[in-house]
Amino acid sequence: MVMMGMQLGGDVPFQKVYLHPMIRDAHGRKMSKSLGNVVDPLEVINGMSLDGLLKRLEEGNLDPNELNIARDGKKKDFPDGIAECGTDALRFALISYTSQSDRINLDIKRVVGYRQWCNKLWNAIRFAMGKLGDHYIPPATVDVSLMPPICKWILSVLSKAVGKTVSSLEAYKLSDATSAIYSWWQYQLCDVFIEAIKPYFFNDSQELESARAASRDTLWICLDTGLRLLHPFMPFVTEELWQRLPQPKDSCRKGSIMISQYPSLVEEWSNGRLENEMDIVLDAVNKIRSLKPPTDSNERRPAFALCRGQEIAATIQCYQSLIVYLSSISHLKILTENDETPADCATAVVNKDLSVYLQLQGALNADAEREKLKKKKDEIQKLQNALAQKMDASGYREKAPQSVQEEDMRKLTALLEQLEVISEAEKKLDAN
Repeated sequence: MVMMGMQLGGDVPFQKVYLHPMIRDAHGRKMSKSLGNVVDPLEVINGMSLDGLLKRLEEGNLDPNELNIARDGKKKDFPDGIAECGTDALRFALISYTSQSDRINLDIKRVVGYRQWCNKLWNAIRFAMGKLGDHYIPPATVDVSLMPPICKWILSVLSKAVGKTVSSLEAYKLSDATSAIYSWWQYQLCDVFIEAIKPYFFNDSQELESARAASRDTLWICLDTGLRLLHPFMPFVTEELWQRLPQPKDSCRKGSIMISQYPSLVEEWSNGRLENEMDIVLDAVNKIRSLKPPTDSNERRPAFALCRGQEIAATIQCYQSLIVYLSSISHLKILTENDETPADCATAVVNKDLSVYLQLQGALNADAEREKLKKKKDEIQKLQNALAQKMDASGYREKAPQSVQEEDMRKLTALLEQLEVISEAEKKLDAN
């Protein structure tokens, strides 16, 4: 290609070459016809039954012994055949695998997982079209300062995901780009934002009209930007979904997503303070969910948030209704250090300033709670010991920058405070 380019065009046809790892089977073996572990991309894209895979082997030129080995390999690896995954899922999986330095151990189950994730994208668009309505016209610009906190947060993390994706592409760290996109779509847009705005649409009350309008605009921005961000990795499904989105009035939107502008970082959306607050809120939500008994996880129970300080109390107060909704609890009461926590409560430590309690009302398994607290205590103790060992190492105080020493001391203090919180929870449990 280089010689032909120089001969016919007078220059080399490209300046950079990206070398990807060798693709092997799920067990790390080099693909070989005699082993029967060769995976044809078309079989993954279109799907194929086990009988079809075995028939393909028989159509080859393997000798009888190799054919038997190949058959056994296919039956072991693909007992139910290969599910239809489509081009986008295969493409995304292969790109995400490039973090493996010298080989790609291709597991078809991972490709199937990304095919199922494509369904999640469809569901997000379906939800959006239902909430946007037939007459919705996207705004040319939005004023982020007037939006509810949840809208500000999703735009802030979207901008961060865009920045991470663009910088990863420029550095040829393709796996990091797919990870940033997937995490934003899955864990922030679908799992949090879409769930968080649903209460705004439960009824048509005028009180929530401004929040509904902001949610619609934010949802459209997220989907439009998110699909363009994902397009190089999943070109077909993003084109199909993008074409279904409403167009801004008097816009010059391109006819195809493939020729539209790729997203870039939006500084006005960035809000580090809000992201830190939401990290605490989502951590609290996950901790409350983890306290629910598996036998009746759908029952809404009362919960309590013990806040050690005015700042954390203000944060929990601000997001109280969001925590209640996302945690599926009946209500959340905010406690201070002077308040007594109710009896029959399961406990989880969010951080040194925040603990959450879920009232189980007779369903509390004291032994299980003790085991949970012990496990958490051991985990923090390991971190504390490792950090203390690092700080006590020879030459640490002389060589480590002052900023690093201060940060390590802050971490150590936080870990010790968490250990104290857990000890208090254990004493409380023993007293009950």
